[in-house]
Amino acid sequence: MNLLYPLKFNPIILDKMWGGKKLNTLLNKPTRSEKAGESWEISGVQGHISKISNGFLAENNLQEVIEVYMGDLVGDRVYNKFGSEFPLLIKFIDANDALSIQVHPDDALAKERHNSRGKTEMWYIIQADENAELIVGFNRKISREIYLKHLEEKKIMAILNSEPVKEGDVFFIPAGRVHAIGSGILLAEIQQTSDVTYRIYDFDRKDSDGSYRELHTELAVDAIDYNFHTNYKTEYKNLKNKPATILECKYFTTNWLNLDAKLEKDISQLDSFVIYICIAGSCEIVQDNQEKTVLQAGETLLIPASLSLYTILPINNAKLLEVYVA
Repeated sequence: MNLLYPLKFNPIILDKMWGGKKLNTLLNKPTRSEKAGESWEISGVQGHISKISNGFLAENNLQEVIEVYMGDLVGDRVYNKFGSEFPLLIKFIDANDALSIQVHPDDALAKERHNSRGKTEMWYIIQADENAELIVGFNRKISREIYLKHLEEKKIMAILNSEPVKEGDVFFIPAGRVHAIGSGILLAEIQQTSDVTYRIYDFDRKDSDGSYRELHTELAVDAIDYNFHTNYKTEYKNLKNKPATILECKYFTTNWLNLDAKLEKDISQLDSFVIYICIAGSCEIVQDNQEKTVLQAGETLLIPASLSLYTILPINNAKLLEVYVA
């Protein structure tokens, strides 16, 4: 069997009514319209499974390659838990207009209702227009009854927490937390492999057919976490030339890398694949055999678990998100 190597994937571009042009203009994605909303970078979601774009495995999809290489690709521990299902979904999202207010179910509820995994996610803000905001959580302690009253009276915005955003901000969105991406925001999203979303409120907008989009009021009410938190933004250190932990949760760990010098990596103890999302600059991933893979801004790369030793060489100041299953 041929040895594994750093894998790149063809982006899956999805047009959305709220999408825009930044996936193309800022991240160089091959969009087809001016309403490109999402670029699914690495996906194991059925119906949208990523295909490899480089090397001898090109045109094979991610699930097929996991079935062949198993723990060598994703890590034995990860394979034993998830089998051939890739556990994470990596996206870029361009919200030219605001997304609907929504919530995602947790694992138990998603399994019961949809035979799916739940959806916990995090956002890294790549670019934000002036005065851009997003919605995350509630701005006070509320109850199910208070929530339903505000929803019925179309006053839901009065109890939601709005956050001004800028480049580099991070928000953790555990399952159950009400949220919405506001207009003028380009972000990277790291999430569980799930496409289950409950739409709570859509600002009374109509789609291209002149119809209101479906709301999921009854499904959402049991999925929502009604607790209030004093701070919804995730703080982290912007260290130079060594990993800085942004977030650790049961589904994934995300680190921040700001590199202008080489970084040697040994992932042999992780027993997991590692994903790099290049936010800015560019770098080379150099294997022990001196083979090199270039990673540029807007690109995403998967390092197989068996490729335990490698070096990251910045070509120019490289800023990366590093993601793995802990």
